[in-house]
Amino acid sequence: MRITTRNASFQQWQALLTNRTKRQRSGTFLVQGVRPITLAASYGWTVDALVYSDREALSAWARDLLAETGATPVAMAPELVAELAEKDEAELVAVVRRPPDHLDRIVAGPRMLVVVFDRPATPGNIGTLIRSADAFGASGVIVTGHAADPYDPRAVRASTGSLFALPVIRADSHLAVIDWVSQLPFDVRVAGTDEHGAVDVADYDLTGPRLLLIGNETQGLSAGWRDAADDLLRIPITGAASSLNAAAAATVVLYEAARQRSRSSNG
Repeated sequence: MRITTRNASFQQWQALLTNRTKRQRSGTFLVQGVRPITLAASYGWTVDALVYSDREALSAWARDLLAETGATPVAMAPELVAELAEKDEAELVAVVRRPPDHLDRIVAGPRMLVVVFDRPATPGNIGTLIRSADAFGASGVIVTGHAADPYDPRAVRASTGSLFALPVIRADSHLAVIDWVSQLPFDVRVAGTDEHGAVDVADYDLTGPRLLLIGNETQGLSAGWRDAADDLLRIPITGAASSLNAAAAATVVLYEAARQRSRSSNG
């Protein structure tokens, strides 16, 4: 396929940059950057199309991706590729199919650690949290309520490809998540984070199956999640800051969980 004008196909893909409804209806989203595209392919995500400039020779990396993924090759005018990539001199932009939002995509086990991000407003925070969850061994991420889209290009970029390495599920409310947890064949402790929490995170046992709740950047956890939480944890901080950014708070707790789990495994 060759595209040199703003035809229907280009407009459809361009809409994926900013229009959440278009992403939802088409079941696809755009992936930009060498690492995210490489990880999407290596983790077996379906790549519908790979877009590249019709005036540049493809690198070995790009040629290999075309062969491995079976994606439709789309040669496009370079200025149009730059629009989809949101930067100049990008070699490829991938049109990737998103998986279904099924909670059973998360592998449930007696040491599972699932992060719930409740009503996040900022795509970048979602991506950063996903990156930390991947780095510290979480089993998956669930985004609940009226929230920013994990498949927004800003979230995908902020995740640096970790979006493709672990399950990221969207759920309409806390009720679906609680119902899923209640049906597991083991008890899962639900721990929320709050600046007024009763327990310091370092004093809390994070080695067993846990659901870790992170609240909205400004409003914190919803009333539904507060009621569902077994425990509320605090992160001791000093200085002028009254609280941490939501993604930063998640990173602190995930690091502590990884530290505790490493110690329990080693002895």
